[in-house]
Amino acid sequence: MGKRTRVEHVYVHVPFCHRICPYCGFYKHQPGKTSYGDFANALLGELRFAHGDCEVVPRTLYFGGGTPSLLPGAVWRDLVTGMGREVDLSGLEEWNLEANPRTFDEARAAIWAESGVTRVSLGVQAFDEGSLGVLGRDHGPADVAEAVRALRGGGIPQVNIDLMFSVPGQRLEDWDLSLRAAMELEPDHISTYNLTYEEDTEFLQRFESGEWTADSDRDAEFFLLADRLLGESGWMHYEVSNFARPGRESLHNRAYWAGADYLGLGPSAVSTVGGDRWRNLPDTARWVQQIQGLGHARLDAERLTDLQLGMERFALLLRTSEGVPMDWVEEDLAENLRSEGLAAVRDGRFVLTIGGMMVADEIAAYLC
Repeated sequence: MGKRTRVEHVYVHVPFCHRICPYCGFYKHQPGKTSYGDFANALLGELRFAHGDCEVVPRTLYFGGGTPSLLPGAVWRDLVTGMGREVDLSGLEEWNLEANPRTFDEARAAIWAESGVTRVSLGVQAFDEGSLGVLGRDHGPADVAEAVRALRGGGIPQVNIDLMFSVPGQRLEDWDLSLRAAMELEPDHISTYNLTYEEDTEFLQRFESGEWTADSDRDAEFFLLADRLLGESGWMHYEVSNFARPGRESLHNRAYWAGADYLGLGPSAVSTVGGDRWRNLPDTARWVQQIQGLGHARLDAERLTDLQLGMERFALLLRTSEGVPMDWVEEDLAENLRSEGLAAVRDGRFVLTIGGMMVADEIAAYLC
C-alpha cells in the first residue's frame, strides 16, 4: 500500500439556516428532517472514512455554511469530542466558525473557545438598514455590536466581519457607513465581497428580469473606497476581498490560495486531495444515509492534472498581495500589465496593483 496523502486543512459544511437569504448560492436549508445529532454523527462517520483514505492531521479547521452557530451546545461538544477521537487535533493553529450575529450569546461563545475555536467570522454584510433589508438579514447594527462583545467576553481570540458591496440600492455613503461601523468594533479581520448573482437564488431571478443591473464602474468605486478607508487605518489589504490587522490573516484561506490539499466534510462540500477532486452529495438527508451505508457521499470525482492544479494556484495567488514568482509570468505579458499600471514587481515577485486587483480574474485569464 502506498503512502497516504497528508491533509492539513479541513472544511466542514453545516447547511442549517434559520432563514434563507435571497442572495446566497451555497447549499443550505432550514432545520427539519435531519436532526442536529444525526448530522453530527454522520460528520464523524465521514471523517473516520476519510482518515482511513488519507492522513488527516488538521492545522486549520473551518466550519462554514449555512450557519454553524446554530448547532446546539450539547451537539457541538459531542462533535468536538468525537473529532478528537478520530484525528489528532493537537496541531491546530486556527479553528474558524461562521456565525450569524443573532444566534449565540457569551455563554455559547465560551463553549466554542473552550473547544479550541480561535476565530469567529460574523455574517454581517451591512450596517445600514436599507441594505440589510434588501439582503434579507434579520439583525441590526446593535446585534452586531453585542455579538462582538459576546465573542470577546467568551474568549474568542479573533473576530472577522463579513461585508458586502454593490447591493441593489446601496449608495456609496451607505458603504462608507458600513466600513466605518465595522472598524469601530475593532475586529481582527474584515472581508469585503462584491455581490454576485448566484444560481438558484431570488437575486439572480431579479437580475435576469432586468429589475437589477450590474455596473463595473460602481463596483470599482466601492472597492476603492474600502481599500482607501481600511488602508488609512492600518489594515493590510492582503487579498482582493480580505483585510487584516498585521498577523491576523486567515491561515485556512491562505492555504487554499497556495494550492494546499483540503478535505471537505458535510453535504455539498468539495475536497482536493493528492490531485483528486470530488464534491459531496448536496442533500443532507441522503448524505446522512450514504455515510451510514458507505462511509462517504462523494460525487463527480475527477483527477486533476499538474497543469490544472498549477493554473488554479496561479489564479488564486495572483489575487493576493504576495503575488506569484516572476518566472511564472511571460516577460512580454508582464511588461504589458506593468505599463498599464495594473501590476508591479516587488522582491522578485509579480504582484497586482490596486487597479489590477479590481480585474484580477481577467488578468489571470490573460496570463494563462
